[in-house]
Amino acid sequence: MPTPPRDVTGTKRALVLAGGGLAGIAWETGMLTGIADVEPAAAHALLDSDVVLGTSAGSTVAAQLGSGTPIEELFARQLSDEAGAAEIHPGVSVDAISELFLAAMLTPGATREQKLQQIGAVAAATDTVAEPVRRAVIEHRLPSHDWPARDLRITGIDIATGELVVFDRTSGVGLVDAVAASCAVPGAWPPVTIGDRSYMDGGVRSTVNMSAVTDCDVAVALVPSGADTPSPWGSATIEEIDAFPGTTLAVFADAEALAAFGPNPLDPACRAPSAHAGRAQGRREARRVADFLGV
Repeated sequence: MPTPPRDVTGTKRALVLAGGGLAGIAWETGMLTGIADVEPAAAHALLDSDVVLGTSAGSTVAAQLGSGTPIEELFARQLSDEAGAAEIHPGVSVDAISELFLAAMLTPGATREQKLQQIGAVAAATDTVAEPVRRAVIEHRLPSHDWPARDLRITGIDIATGELVVFDRTSGVGLVDAVAASCAVPGAWPPVTIGDRSYMDGGVRSTVNMSAVTDCDVAVALVPSGADTPSPWGSATIEEIDAFPGTTLAVFADAEALAAFGPNPLDPACRAPSAHAGRAQGRREARRVADFLGV
């Protein structure tokens, strides 16, 4: 268990929201709501973090928080039939998507960027819904389509280079496009065209992308997967978080939440159960988060 900082006054704090499909969006929203139920000061501290970093599912939650919409309202959206109707099923499972990556991951001698280039090529060649159709889904998810004044960072992968790209309000990229790129799961959704480049899900490289917040002193990461979930890159997410140069607290989905996610976290039907499970876990974790933040 990480050692809580003695005093976080004057430190630069990041809230890291990890990838995890529609289940991840719902769970992270539920987590923050549950923390607010029990420890409102801790929830306020998280929501008021100096930097909010979102990858894939986390990019949606980060952008929603940046809109200034109250967390209770964002939670209610996860239970809303109207909001759910705007989502579309990709028609594939996570297992099927993983099969698409297998050849790239097993390429001997290839660097991570080269493997990501191969995955990007698969993404570009896979028949999915049209880009405008997918973009409309992202538009509907976001209460505001404008970048907030706060430091919001969203990750994507350039499919031509395999390199991590971090979008923010200074990037010259619209917020909807940045979130769409970060949520462009290869094999499920089309890569997102921005200018003369194409981008895919930042979570293909890492669900947390801690390298994007190394300018921060303290980071709290909400991760909608199990702490022991293996990574195709050979190191678990917890190892990446532990290697962060600052002080960290990671909250992973517990057994009840993982059960609520169901077999396919991309299925819109998982939203409500995942949100409820996240809220219940948030209530259980609230004191630990408050102690870590010193509030």
